[in-house]
Formats: sequence, structure tokens, C-alpha cells
Amino acid sequence: MRIKKRRPQPHSEWFLDEVFVKIGGNPMYLWRALDGEGEVLDVLVQKRRNKRAALKLLRKLLQHQGALPTKIVTDKLKSYSAALKDLNIAHLHDTANRLNNRAESSHVPIRRRERKMQRFKSHRSAQMFLSIYGSIYNLFNTQRHLTSRKTLRTLRAIAMTEWNLVTNAA
Repeated sequence: MRIKKRRPQPHSEWFLDEVFVKIGGNPMYLWRALDGEGEVLDVLVQKRRNKRAALKLLRKLLQHQGALPTKIVTDKLKSYSAALKDLNIAHLHDTANRLNNRAESSHVPIRRRERKMQRFKSHRSAQMFLSIYGSIYNLFNTQRHLTSRKTLRTLRAIAMTEWNLVTNAA
């Protein structure tokens, strides 16, 4: 009997949020998109928190993910609803209380990293670092509270093997 490997499907829910950061002394907004499992889908650094910035993030997400989600969870910022209306996917929008906690709590590692780096120096360096950091974080984030110690060791070994393959190829 032959077992077929299935390609993992993208999670059906997206969680979008923005957070205020200072880059080179200038106020900026870090827009982030997560899937239902807490993995970073995309990061975008913008000067403004308006419809145009939300549209840019959503278009980038739709282009790179290749599939529409079943639900898009955001806070009650009006920019999201205006952008979703422009893209004709407003029916997927959900802003119910406390649903966006996954996105809100995902800012903690970024804040910690930002403090250690003594803030970001430029818009471009922040965007480049955060885009790369998100995918690396996804590789090594193993949800420790959900797995046994033996499984955790196996997952970390797989992650390190994959990391070594990627870094040796470059």
C-alpha cells in the first residue's frame, strides 16, 4: 500500500494587526499577518495606518498565499473594513471581541528583539529583518506546551537539519 504525501494547505483564518514602532526616531506602523496556528504570513512596515497601507498588506497576502481564507480577523480599525470592501472580500471580515488576541500576543517576540537591537535604524532594514525573522521564527517555534519532550527533540532536530541545508546552500 502506497501512502500519498499531501501538500500542507494554508490555514483558513488570517489574523491581521498593526503595532506602533519607532524607526530612526520616526513613528512607523508594523503590519503583521498570522495564520490560525500563529505562524507569520507576512510583515509590512508603513508610515501610515490607513486604508492604503491595509490594501498593500492584503494584496501582498493574497498574492503570496494563493488562496482566500475563510475568515479574516482584525481589530476594529476602519482601515481594514475599507480595504476589504475594495477587494470585495468584506464578507470574510470578523471583528468580534478578543478574537484578535493571537495577533496581539505575537508582537511580544518582535518587541523583545527590538529592545535587544536598540531599535531599528531605518525603514528598509526593519522591513528586511522582520520579513526574514518571521520565516525563521516559524521554523523554530514548536509550541512546547503542546508536545512531549521526545517529540520536541525530534522537531528541533528536523528544524536544525533544515536550517543547516538552507544556510549551507547560500
